[in-house]
Amino acid sequence: MSCDIIIDGLLVWTREAGLERVKILIADDHTLMRDGIRRILEREPGFDVVAEAGDGEEAIALIKKLAPDIAIIDIAMPKMDGIEVTQRVKALCPKTAVLILTAYDDDEFVFSLIEAGAAGYLLKSVQSQELIHAIHALRAGESVLHPSIARKVLDHFVPSLAKREEQPPLEILTDRELEVLKLVTKGLSNKEIGDKLTLSVRTVEGHLGIIFGKLGVSSRTEAVYRALKEGWVTLDSMP
Repeated sequence: MSCDIIIDGLLVWTREAGLERVKILIADDHTLMRDGIRRILEREPGFDVVAEAGDGEEAIALIKKLAPDIAIIDIAMPKMDGIEVTQRVKALCPKTAVLILTAYDDDEFVFSLIEAGAAGYLLKSVQSQELIHAIHALRAGESVLHPSIARKVLDHFVPSLAKREEQPPLEILTDRELEVLKLVTKGLSNKEIGDKLTLSVRTVEGHLGIIFGKLGVSSRTEAVYRALKEGWVTLDSMP
């Protein structure tokens, strides 16, 4: 599974005419951190920071009210931690993608947040441009995991699924959608999937949008986890 943050062509995503701007919420209990993230994002064309929250409860209230496209969430926050916030967001606003941006890479946090539905997980040590690319990636349906986090996820989840036999998707997905999902599981980018299936990138994005809607997820990370968990794909289909 590819876990690259920087993906060729993603900068086109919010700069093409007619595409909606990306609404972003930042939730972190450190004011200086929120200010720094906001300044980085506000310099990027197509990004709108619509709200900031200093604790988990405030984050949930604002997300419920504003339905941002991306919620950048820290783990350690007053009143409600990032794990509970992620769970609540996926229940209340499943189309909002949660991007964890934190200093913590403890296994218990990583696994709990992936299972809760986090679309991406970055450490605060990333460069500003990597954060910008990550948001573009999430909007394009790509996976966003810090390399060290990706290794933890694979080491934790993959062995427990190694002996499962592939199961049909119970008519949830069409043959074409399952074909796209299997290529996602291989780590192919939208452009690579399009080249392989002779489809435009926009058509691939459309298929991914439908797949995400049917599965109740908002990212590749969640979709791949669901596909592996349900047995729709096996480790043989992964790199």
